[in-house]
Amino acid sequence: MVVKARWNGVTIAESEQCQMVEGNYYFPPDAVRQEYLKPSQTHTLCFWKGQASYYDLEVGGVRNPDAAWYYPHPSPLAKKIKGYVAFWNGVEIVRERR
Repeated sequence: MVVKARWNGVTIAESEQCQMVEGNYYFPPDAVRQEYLKPSQTHTLCFWKGQASYYDLEVGGVRNPDAAWYYPHPSPLAKKIKGYVAFWNGVEIVRERR
């Protein structure tokens, strides 16, 4: 099964190798179209995964602040999602059978 992340009419990420954690699909870094990610200064802390960093999405001149997050240095419990990117804030996650 392939999982896609779409926003503003564009597929931002697509992979058959996503990791599911707490109901969120985390996409491998090489499955994410980096040209749509813009650095954000936002960080949050998860008690078991560690500190998350965020990206804004920008597609067609429209920005979606902090719509993607990742763990650059996760705790040992979350090491399988190191660098993987998850989405929210209006980003549609679609699962398709191949």
